[in-house]
Amino acid sequence: MNNDNTWTVKDAEKLYGVKRWSSGYFEIGENGNLHVTPDLSNKDMRIDFDAVIEEIKQEGIQFPVVLRFHDILRSQVANLNNAFISVMKKAKYKGTYRGVYPVKVNQMREVVDEIVDAGRAYHFGLEAGSKAELLTVMSYDTDPDSLTILNGYKDEEFIRLSLLARKLGRKVVVVIEKFSELLLLVKISKELNVEPIIGLRSKMTVVGKGKWEGSGGDRAKFGLTISEIINAARYLENQGMGDCFKLLHFHIGSQLTDIRAVKEAINEGAMIYAELHHMGFKLDYVDVGGGLGIDYDGSKSTNDSSRNYNLEEYVADVVYGMREVCDLEKVPHPHLVSESGRAITAHHSCVVTEIVGEIRANSSELDTRKVKGDHILLTNMRYLTVDLDKQNNLQEIFNDASQYKEQAAAAFKLRVISLEELAKIETLYWQILVRVRDRIKHEEFVPEEMQELDYDLSSQYLCNFSVFQSAADTWAIDQVLPIVPLTRMNEKPSVNCSLVDITCDSDGKIDQFVLEKGISDVIPLHHLNPGEDYHLGLFLTGAYQDVMGDMHNLFGRLNEVHIFSHDDDPLDFYIEEVVKGSNVEDVLNIMQYHPSSMAQTVKKQIDAHIAKGNMKPREGVKWTDFYEDCLKGYTYLKTSD
Repeated sequence: MNNDNTWTVKDAEKLYGVKRWSSGYFEIGENGNLHVTPDLSNKDMRIDFDAVIEEIKQEGIQFPVVLRFHDILRSQVANLNNAFISVMKKAKYKGTYRGVYPVKVNQMREVVDEIVDAGRAYHFGLEAGSKAELLTVMSYDTDPDSLTILNGYKDEEFIRLSLLARKLGRKVVVVIEKFSELLLLVKISKELNVEPIIGLRSKMTVVGKGKWEGSGGDRAKFGLTISEIINAARYLENQGMGDCFKLLHFHIGSQLTDIRAVKEAINEGAMIYAELHHMGFKLDYVDVGGGLGIDYDGSKSTNDSSRNYNLEEYVADVVYGMREVCDLEKVPHPHLVSESGRAITAHHSCVVTEIVGEIRANSSELDTRKVKGDHILLTNMRYLTVDLDKQNNLQEIFNDASQYKEQAAAAFKLRVISLEELAKIETLYWQILVRVRDRIKHEEFVPEEMQELDYDLSSQYLCNFSVFQSAADTWAIDQVLPIVPLTRMNEKPSVNCSLVDITCDSDGKIDQFVLEKGISDVIPLHHLNPGEDYHLGLFLTGAYQDVMGDMHNLFGRLNEVHIFSHDDDPLDFYIEEVVKGSNVEDVLNIMQYHPSSMAQTVKKQIDAHIAKGNMKPREGVKWTDFYEDCLKGYTYLKTSD
């Protein structure tokens, strides 16, 4: 990294690594602003994030917002399907690809709409894992040749819904997760005289790599053992429904980090398929499940937030692995199904929040010049500031300063020193630590207890959003999400920061960042200029983060801005739709409060004070209106009009 004043956007790219995790969609422009190329087939069409932010302001839309780039969503659908088509052609694979989008990854209507439309040309289908999701999927007019895969545990109502969808002509595959579901499905399908398409999910011996590796193996939550699969297949045969068994399904985990796990799973799944075929069960499909990961941290490794392969390698291993086993076993190549929701949705969505303040441990300082009667602890701490310039034993200075601070805290509790003396000692302590930190930057060896100085002295930038609502996985499972400033990247960032949100919870913070040397607990950002907005983007939030947020502190859903690229527009984009986020009334209703009743109660309190003469009528009316306006307002901080 550049250490002088000749900072360039190349230095910013090296620091933030945008190209490493963005899959070509995002790039730092020469003007220092982040740019997005939503359609990789037209790289001349680039959207400046700063222009998007300015238009959002002009439209009066409050931050924080979710930005959705629908062209990225469409592009990812095409990339996945075209990759399978291309590899199958090269491999002379005789089956076809019939992918499905698992709506649990992001159930937002606008997202599913776009995927269905973009996938129609590829016969791309949908997957549902609950009754509510199935009801949603049934409302879509998907391509007649596309599949509807039903996973998850099922009751009688779920199964009846699936058979209704089958009766309506959809290629609905009911995937059996436990043997009792099969008994119920057979019973109801005979009762309704509807022939189902049945899939059996196998519990794999292969275990995936990453946070979700528990999805495979003997302790997997879903699926049938090999003996259960054989019994299920024979039961169907005995019921005269052997021909209904059309699909074998397996899944070894989401966000697979190691391609070797994919290879092993495909080999095992292909062998099970081949053996079932030898037993007389002529399956049409093999569903390899989800697991296609994305590289959140850009390291191209087996870290939990990365992957050591790309899309093309993944597809090649699936196709060639299946073909090899099928050819050896002399069985037909099955049609391949995958449920790659994360890879499709993650890049299209990001959260934009503005910084509304800075919190520093040494933010306020007192005059520490010597006065008559100073306590010895204050005098000793002051001497350390002089010694710091004279000696090179920085560890001794650090240890002494830490000891004097601890002694001062104890002395204050015993009333030995005054509150002002304690404040002066703290001021000197933080000044000493800053100088020690600046000097050890040039040392080859730094003692362990001093290695945390960068973090201890870092700022906390206060962000107008809720981690629990918009980046739940960073809190729940330590998922790393790329975070970068959206402007000023042609300036050298000079403030080491962690990020805190506006919730009343100490867990509402982000202190793991993707940087050039790996994961860091601080991120270099720019100093805040008075009167100037400073926005950050949290990226790769399109998978799960959009739909997993909670109502902590009653911060609801964010405003959404849907962006479409347009070559004829001077800015290469237009805002196609704004979906309003939660207002206070929305979140209160969810928690079973009654805002209208609340407003009446407060109005009665105000009227009572007016009657007592404690408040003027005109003032009372204004306060009543203010309370009602707040009920209708956005749940997040209002930083500008």
